[in-house]
Amino acid sequence: MYPMAPLVRTVLNTAARVAPGPAGRLAFHLFVRPLGRARPRPEEQALFAAARTGHLRVRGKDVVTYAWGDGRRPVLLVHGWSSRASRLTAFAEALVERGYSPVAFDAPGHGESSGRASNIVEYRAIIRELHAEHGDFDAVVAHSFGVLATHLALRDGVRAGRLVGIGGVSSFTMLLAGFRAGFGVDELVVRRMRAYVERRVAPGEPGIWDRFDADRTPAELDLPVLLFHDEDDDMVPVVQARRLARAHGDRARLVVTRGLGHRRILKDPGVVAEAVEFVTAGSVPEPAVTVPEAGIVPEAGIVPESGIVPEGGIVPGGRIATG
Repeated sequence: MYPMAPLVRTVLNTAARVAPGPAGRLAFHLFVRPLGRARPRPEEQALFAAARTGHLRVRGKDVVTYAWGDGRRPVLLVHGWSSRASRLTAFAEALVERGYSPVAFDAPGHGESSGRASNIVEYRAIIRELHAEHGDFDAVVAHSFGVLATHLALRDGVRAGRLVGIGGVSSFTMLLAGFRAGFGVDELVVRRMRAYVERRVAPGEPGIWDRFDADRTPAELDLPVLLFHDEDDDMVPVVQARRLARAHGDRARLVVTRGLGHRRILKDPGVVAEAVEFVTAGSVPEPAVTVPEAGIVPEAGIVPESGIVPEGGIVPGGRIATG
């Protein structure tokens, strides 16, 4: 549970019954606040000190942006929740070495940007602004919540050649369920928050909850997708990646790793190398993997829903082969 969860639970559960509007607003403001502000690590500082920094104004908040390279072949990097752009340093460094021009940002309430909160609609607005500034992206590399936000932006007109998703969230409903479980609030509180979002955050956007889910109607996104997810991820369950891979069908390939968790996967040399190779190749590495409803095909070497690794599926370095 979150800090002060018992008090928050009592207040929200009571307010949801007697004051629906304020209850929805309060729940939303709690939902969109990151759990602390991540600080840059020593190994991240040199690259970001060399970046060209810029500023965007999004919904009254100052958003800090970063860019490297000569501007040709831009690749957008999208960080996750309670994170910052510098966590994607390994990808930015590798892309610069290959002659690409990485572009990144700290979302509101994250990194060096202002504010204490953010949401998927603000992420979308930032990605749109960067698309307008830098043109079509050769690729997007996104982590965690950034995968969800990237799908929304791509649905709404942002263009990219391909997508790399790492430890990605595919279902916004999972985030709502996590919020409810974290504070122990009633389902009525979540309904009040949904109503607030529809009325105040995304007014005039029909079907917004379906659009928030990355694994719904991904046929709108005609681009190759490479997904990485660690089976030991304690923040986002690997089933999220399996659903997203299944939804994208033969355009997607899923690589499941072991022992890297939700964050260390961003620094794994094998993951970084394979992601950058995918970006530079411009197509899904063969063979593509389609994920059936019952789980991952054993022949592909990915860990199935049961958690049993097919014999011979382990690759040196703790990674699991996908062909």
